[in-house]
Amino acid sequence: MKFDLVLYLQKTKSMRPILFFLVLILSVNLEAQHHHRGNDPIVFPDIPGYLSLKTDLHQHTVFSDGYVWPNIRVQEALRDGLDVISLTEHLEYQPHSEDIPHPDRNRSYQLALQEAASHDLIIIHGSEITRAAPMGHSNAIFIQDANPLLAKDSLTPFREAKKQGAFVFWNHPAWYPQSSMGIPILSAFQEERIANGALHGIEVINEKDYSEEALALALEKDLTIMGTSDIHGLITWDYEEKGHDRPITLVFAKERNTESLKEALFAGRTVAVYNNILVGKEEYLKPLLKACISIEKSGYIGKTQILEVILKNESSTELVFENMMPYTFYSNSPVFTVPAMGTTTLKIKTMERLPNITLKLKALKAITAPKTNAVVEWDVKG
Repeated sequence: MKFDLVLYLQKTKSMRPILFFLVLILSVNLEAQHHHRGNDPIVFPDIPGYLSLKTDLHQHTVFSDGYVWPNIRVQEALRDGLDVISLTEHLEYQPHSEDIPHPDRNRSYQLALQEAASHDLIIIHGSEITRAAPMGHSNAIFIQDANPLLAKDSLTPFREAKKQGAFVFWNHPAWYPQSSMGIPILSAFQEERIANGALHGIEVINEKDYSEEALALALEKDLTIMGTSDIHGLITWDYEEKGHDRPITLVFAKERNTESLKEALFAGRTVAVYNNILVGKEEYLKPLLKACISIEKSGYIGKTQILEVILKNESSTELVFENMMPYTFYSNSPVFTVPAMGTTTLKIKTMERLPNITLKLKALKAITAPKTNAVVEWDVKG
């Protein structure tokens, strides 16, 4: 049967407004069902004395083994509300070189700078030094020129990174191709780098993996705690479509500029964040949690001895707490959640009307050491 498109369009001309209306309704319904987590930016409050800079300092593009152009990384960061990114291309591993030859290893950084020029996003110059175990992979950021780091021998890239004043961190130390046990192996090479001041940080969160053993090493060796996406594809596809948030490092800097960021990283003022998990040293994680939760309202209910307290979460990460007070709750579980950017109401049985109490809570997804959670206190008026 022959299909006459002109005749069909003539017959359905009177139905076009109805068809358009139906298509519009269908589009709206599909959009409502297909909600992207990334539509909302990542939000964290500042802590006393410092700005909380949201960073992702380990990313890839087609200029190494990634699958997107550098401008996409900039656009993703802007959409997610990040303050700082670094495109840390593999120096040695260049699987797209036949299609995208680039003898200048700074090219990815230059393109990202161009894309970010009219936006409020800091681009840090970095590269990934790629070596087999026991040396492993390392990111060198705040470099001046990536080309001198490209060397066949093992030691030259690290010496050059130190010469350029780079901050160097150990990438995915628990990655099973480097460690068959899935835990970091601290080799003599890594020990020597730490002793010589040539290794400054370690990823405790890489992609979707949190390594408790890497955190133990960070604390033992006083290495800066890092969390990165190590993204190769699209953030939307690799994280949001799978129900995850992208990993980031919160860096607590004195000012919003490259110099302050570098100083803060060398000083170890960081918290790694991924999927409602926060990992950091107690001296920075506790102030962050205190800043995340504000007391919106407090007061006794009528003539009772039940104190009602409304908690507001000022961050975009869900926070889970356990009651650590001598008081119990009325109509609340001892373990409760304060949703991202939302509120939760607690009803505390103080047994007598008090002028104030100390709200003492354990943050169950806020980790300060292996098997250890942060305990935070707030002063609450009765």
